[in-house]
Amino acid sequence: MLLSFAAGGDKGDALSPDEYRTYFETYYGAIRNYLYFKTGDDGMAEDIAQDTFVKLWENRHKIERKTVKSYLYTIAGNLAINQLKRQQLQYKFMNQVEIHQENLDPDYLLRMKEFDAKLQRVIASMPEGSREVFLMNRLEDLKYREIAERLGITVKAVEKRMSKALQILREKLNIEV
Repeated sequence: MLLSFAAGGDKGDALSPDEYRTYFETYYGAIRNYLYFKTGDDGMAEDIAQDTFVKLWENRHKIERKTVKSYLYTIAGNLAINQLKRQQLQYKFMNQVEIHQENLDPDYLLRMKEFDAKLQRVIASMPEGSREVFLMNRLEDLKYREIAERLGITVKAVEKRMSKALQILREKLNIEV
């Protein structure tokens, strides 16, 4: 399928809804298949593919049309890695809980479950930049320099975003992180 766009320049002009629709129709199936091969989970592949195109729309003002395909695959791959790491962390945590569960009283288990739910809500409520940096650092064990390179920002910006994330955790959870 030949892609042609009537819109102006290569960068600076936001993607129009028609251009977005064309990219979606052209690449959605391939992105979903790529994610399925990467994750082995049809539902997860579908969700991540949709999230990938949401990110495309959110960043439509910054997209270079000649790199849309690579941008989509990069975003999809990163989202898949984040999701798989999150699942791995949950699996590891659940295994630890199951091993020790027989020795723990039900009240403690309930409080732990409630705290986990609250933690997830607090992380979800963080500004996107702070949440992204926090999760990349804590789940992917990336150094600030690596995060800065991946996001195309300065190390100082990463430090500021992480500081904001930790401040939010301290305030909303009343814990020291």
